[in-house]
Amino acid sequence: MKTCIVLPITEDSQVGEARRFVATLSRALEFNDNDRGKVAIVVTEVANNLLKHAQKGQLILQSLATPEAVGIEIIALDSGPGMRDLNQCLQDGFSTGGTTGNGLGAIQRLSTFFEIYSQPQVGTVLVSRFWVQRLPHSNSPILTTLRSTPRSHQLELGAINLPKLSGDVSGDAWAVENHLDRCLVLVADGLGSGALAAEASQEAVRVFQANVAQHPQAILEQIHAALRKTRGAVVAIAEILPTQQTLRYAGVGNISGVILTDRTSRSLVSFNGIVGGSVRKFTEFSYDWSVRSVGTSQGDSLLVMHSDGLATHWSLDRYPGLINRHPALITAVLYRDFVRSRDDVTVLVAKLRQEEHV
Repeated sequence: MKTCIVLPITEDSQVGEARRFVATLSRALEFNDNDRGKVAIVVTEVANNLLKHAQKGQLILQSLATPEAVGIEIIALDSGPGMRDLNQCLQDGFSTGGTTGNGLGAIQRLSTFFEIYSQPQVGTVLVSRFWVQRLPHSNSPILTTLRSTPRSHQLELGAINLPKLSGDVSGDAWAVENHLDRCLVLVADGLGSGALAAEASQEAVRVFQANVAQHPQAILEQIHAALRKTRGAVVAIAEILPTQQTLRYAGVGNISGVILTDRTSRSLVSFNGIVGGSVRKFTEFSYDWSVRSVGTSQGDSLLVMHSDGLATHWSLDRYPGLINRHPALITAVLYRDFVRSRDDVTVLVAKLRQEEHV
């Protein structure tokens, strides 16, 4: 079954389609009856809100996983009138559309994790997540696990990976590995689109996960050798070293990488070429990675990586306060405003986690 879909919400039948998808997904993830009911209420409420109030409303529905828990993420996107008084809209019982719940307050109350960002005359983005503890026997093949080791540095993460508008399978892939003193992130985009592109990007993920003890350049060289039997891919790997306040990066092709703080922006260097095909050279670069400390005004660093399914002219400057919000919210805003529907797209945003939301 599909574990990530995007649905336009322009008519009643699409509300039912969203509800059926999360019902199937929550059963596959072994949610209990109570949790399945919560997910159904929230996706219905969110979809009905889009239907009644939004312009160009969309839902993105996908599965989530960590070693300890499994989850469902509901992302609502619109380019509608936005909300001038978000606090009022979040009050329990406040609803302007007569929907099945009690408005945004009910969605917030029922969700394990909830964030919303709205700008008048620009639109609203909402992220709702539901987490349940992974059952001891669970080994579902539908899960893409964000793997980690005990006491590791954890990342707050947002990621969207979807095929182009006319496609059934995405040729992009991403992966994250958390370890005791380092966090590694990969984004890959198989050449072209469809099943053969997906084969190349998934092979990049497999080799990445098998070689995580190495640094980015060495992993990329291993991926290059493995992808010679495929059509090839463009690939970038970032390694965050929190205690050294350093990020190491190696990339080939047009995967975009940027480090942001609330005062700076730094583009990460990739070389021309195709991993598994023609590559001029592999080089690894080091960059400053800020970790907030007491008495300093410099904010934590934020890593943004994406394939060419997202336009490169984006800037968070046009979204006041967004850089300090959860990466899932930032990912959703970037997707809404800069996706190029003729290409597969992956958008990934990460920063070091301050608190567990799971």
